[in-house]
Amino acid sequence: MRFIKSLKYAMRGILYCINTERNMRFHTVAAFYTLLFSPFFHLGRLGYAVLFLTLGSVIAAELFNTVAETQCDLNHATFNGGIRSVKDMAAGGVQINALFAAGVGVCLFAQPGYIAAGWQWLTARPWTLVLLALSVILAVFYVAMGPLRIRDRLRSLWQRKHPTDT
Repeated sequence: MRFIKSLKYAMRGILYCINTERNMRFHTVAAFYTLLFSPFFHLGRLGYAVLFLTLGSVIAAELFNTVAETQCDLNHATFNGGIRSVKDMAAGGVQINALFAAGVGVCLFAQPGYIAAGWQWLTARPWTLVLLALSVILAVFYVAMGPLRIRDRLRSLWQRKHPTDT
């Protein structure tokens, strides 16, 4: 039972980070599209192992950055140069991790033949391009607003169209 509770708490922390941190939402979208298009590149087991480790490290780094920033904010409500340095270093750790992840992406995906084949596959099926365009629009809203603001906006629109008699 403790294990189940620990999974619940971990998921709550991940969701908190997604709901409050735009960069975390950006990283989750990047991971989603990376995994979505990865089959076009025939990575193999080792390639996928490297890919999963890379994506996981970037998302974990963002979680740790959020921990550092939240803890700093809880301890010092006013400006503090030392706190600023801690927050900057935590953000720098994410940035370094993301830059190296981009390097891994170049190593895994810089294969012009596979890119061309993937593009041909997509253009041969126009509905996939429509779905891709719709998913990109949704991803932009997800990153910019976050799940909670989207939910609240949809509720607001729903309530305007369906007012309750109270």
